[in-house]
Amino acid sequence: MLNTITHGSATEKPPLLIAHGLYGSARNWGVIAKRLSDERHVVAVDMRNHGDSPRMDSHSYPEMADDLAEVIDAHGGQMDVIGHSMGGKAAMMLALKHPQAVRRLLVADIAPVAYGHTQIHYIEAMRSVDLDQVQRRPEAAAQLAEAGVEPALQSFFTQSLDLPNRRWKLNLDVLADQMPNIMSFPETTASWSGPALFLSGAHSDYVLAEHRPLIRARFPAARFAKLPEAGHWLHAEKPREFEAAARVFFNA
Repeated sequence: MLNTITHGSATEKPPLLIAHGLYGSARNWGVIAKRLSDERHVVAVDMRNHGDSPRMDSHSYPEMADDLAEVIDAHGGQMDVIGHSMGGKAAMMLALKHPQAVRRLLVADIAPVAYGHTQIHYIEAMRSVDLDQVQRRPEAAAQLAEAGVEPALQSFFTQSLDLPNRRWKLNLDVLADQMPNIMSFPETTASWSGPALFLSGAHSDYVLAEHRPLIRARFPAARFAKLPEAGHWLHAEKPREFEAAARVFFNA
């Protein structure tokens, strides 16, 4: 099963599952997860091929949905779910494939569509780091900077460094091989009628007006909101505002 980091304990409110985006980890969500755990049990996962979760040869959204369903089954069979970016696509597929597993769904800055860009250049940047020369994370960040990685992402990526073992906690070879799957979204006619909030960064272009008809076809109860002055990494850029929006939605 996926590696999990849990916060808080069971209450009368449904537990909450958090699925991170590409190159992320459960640890990235620690602050928000801990704060939301004042009201409910919160479970953040390392997605497959990330963090301390199993390394697999494939990385498709139906498989990631099954991974999440297994975690939910171990925590009572139904949870509220937050998914960001890749984790948001996995969370959408979870609701479509395992509809009873999800009570309320918050999708952070992603749509159920194929994207034309790729994230392969970040894998190449991480591969370029000479881990034999790295004793501390700032040294890896400096090498990432030389590879053209912007400062905010340098610290984000180095959170996935296993320094004692001189390796990345990311299955870079499989993620590179599976990048077409990650950037796409499976063809499906399924729909899920539960409460869904598509929360986007106002400065992000990942969820466009033309995506809304397709979103509503899959999630007919979808609502849309934007966080001002936030981009794609809205939970990291505006954590208090993200937390407040999540509380209002899940407690409605």
